Amino acid sequence: METRPILYIGNKNYSSWSLRAWLGLRVAGIDFEEKLIPLYSEEWHAKAEVVSPSKKVPALFDGRKTIWEALSILEYFADSRPDAMLWPLDLDVRAIARSVSLEMHGGFGAIRSNMPMNLRKTLPGRGRSEIVEKEIARICEIFKTCRTQFGQGGDFLFGHFSIADAMFAPVVTRFKTYDVSLDPIGNAYMETILGLPEMVEWYRDAMAEEWVVAGGELPDA
Repeated sequence: METRPILYIGNKNYSSWSLRAWLGLRVAGIDFEEKLIPLYSEEWHAKAEVVSPSKKVPALFDGRKTIWEALSILEYFADSRPDAMLWPLDLDVRAIARSVSLEMHGGFGAIRSNMPMNLRKTLPGRGRSEIVEKEIARICEIFKTCRTQFGQGGDFLFGHFSIADAMFAPVVTRFKTYDVSLDPIGNAYMETILGLPEMVEWYRDAMAEEWVVAGGELPDA
């Protein structure tokens, strides 16, 4: 009997990297067991180093090995489950999808720092420094370029849902929290992501959480 993989995640209200792995697997139809470890709680300090060598989430255990880092988890299933279509089939388009995914993985530090992911809050206009505005403009450019050049046949960045959409999903939640409006193409794309049934489920669970992580909270005013 095949072992059902376990995906360890953090709080749904705050954990952007958990969202990336969870959403990518769920939309792709990959079955897994979800185990949430509240960030920085006593449980976290006891279990984090056990579930992942990086002491971070997400981490996935498939019964034989542990895979950590959201992008690595999604790449593993893109390789082992090609039927899930987690990358575009065309080699050239796939290269662009990987490029924007890696740009998201390693970039946009100002947005991360000044607009922490917090699904329960509404903080319009907060964190909009000059460098944040530049990063927002770059993300708007990515959304527009991908949708217009590669998005035929669907409503996602490369038409069909892909790892690239999972990578940018937490940014979409930040833009919702901080009331960031893009151009019509970007706004329509954000509505697509927020309207995914899996995203609606993630938001519902986040709203029901009672944990508060100080580092993920900004004052209301």
